Amino acid sequence: MGDSVAVLLDIDGTLVDTNYFHALAWYRAFRQEGHPVTVTDLHRRIGMGSDQMLDAVLPDRDRGRDDVLQAAHTEHYAAFFGLIRPLPGARDLLRHLRRSGAQVVLATSAPPEELRVLRRSLAAEDALTAVTSSADAENAKPEPDILAAALDAAGVGAEEAVMVGDSRWDVLAASKAGLACVGVLTGGISRAELDDAGAVAVYRDPADLLDHLDDSPVGRLLRRIP
Repeated sequence: MGDSVAVLLDIDGTLVDTNYFHALAWYRAFRQEGHPVTVTDLHRRIGMGSDQMLDAVLPDRDRGRDDVLQAAHTEHYAAFFGLIRPLPGARDLLRHLRRSGAQVVLATSAPPEELRVLRRSLAAEDALTAVTSSADAENAKPEPDILAAALDAAGVGAEEAVMVGDSRWDVLAASKAGLACVGVLTGGISRAELDDAGAVAVYRDPADLLDHLDDSPVGRLLRRIP
């Protein structure tokens, strides 16, 4: 294997089906603190760092209660752990990428304790060459910090990698990092929104990307492996 290129993949909403669980957990946390938000407003911001999301949803809040809100989200989200499942084709895509000679990096800013649950659900450790978490970057998406950490972990530059994600925050972070980003619709964000954010291609889910891999930006990257 050449290991000369890397495919960076988000995990929440891209490889495992969690985005709506996150939205409901945040909804319960906000309601618990007396904030009448809607699930729609929250869902569209899943994938942002929690600080950025709180600023977007409640710009005039008492910031001294942020830790309480985040702890409530963590508690409510944990109630869904037993329901988390891989998205269609996720494992097959990861294993195909690794067999093809690419480095496969989970580029996520999920907290380490949540990430352990996601990785257990994904059950594809044999396909992974590196994994990031919130411990690896100061700023979450849409800032590019976590993608820079993922590139460092793979030992490649942005021109030798491609990103796969489900949210506009993934696409925007990739753009800031100099990466092309392929979108999937499994996070509940529309094709038009992903296109507008700058996605170079959009697929229904990981299985659809795998089915069309040869003609995709990911497939073109793989053909550069010696």
